[in-house]
Amino acid sequence: MALEIERKFLLKEFPYELVESGDLVVRSRQRIEQTYLAIDETQELRVRRITDLGSGNVEYTHTFKRGNGLSREEIEYSISQSLYDQIVQAFRLIPLTKERTTADWGSTVIEIDQYDQLELLVVEVEFASLDEALGFTAPDWFGQDISKNRSYSNKTVWRELQQQSAGD
Repeated sequence: MALEIERKFLLKEFPYELVESGDLVVRSRQRIEQTYLAIDETQELRVRRITDLGSGNVEYTHTFKRGNGLSREEIEYSISQSLYDQIVQAFRLIPLTKERTTADWGSTVIEIDQYDQLELLVVEVEFASLDEALGFTAPDWFGQDISKNRSYSNKTVWRELQQQSAGD
């Protein structure tokens, strides 16, 4: 099982001025729809449809994650569109949708997620080790470190979305 080590920060606004100045170089933009199939305090099972906004290519993934905080175990693999469609139709849940911008900030790769159903903009940085993650000094424009704040986790946000839709 692979280890995912990442830190997340709450952005106040998308850093367009850094893109314009060349300090932030956009690699790709993706539209992500994700639906959770099972969630508990330490584990999650989800499916995603990921559309590359540049090429239009679409991929489908199935992911299992275990753990909380900076470091979690993760297994992710590709699935077919047919399997994805069957799973999503069987569960009939509302997917969490966001646009992900992957960019180079100097020698650091960052991912900026802008959510559709709520006003939330998050920047993530993945690391090769826990020491590297803990030693990372974020610039001011990254905003508040929310790495250990579960209220900003995708699964928490997705749960809230399901509750809101049930109340409609």
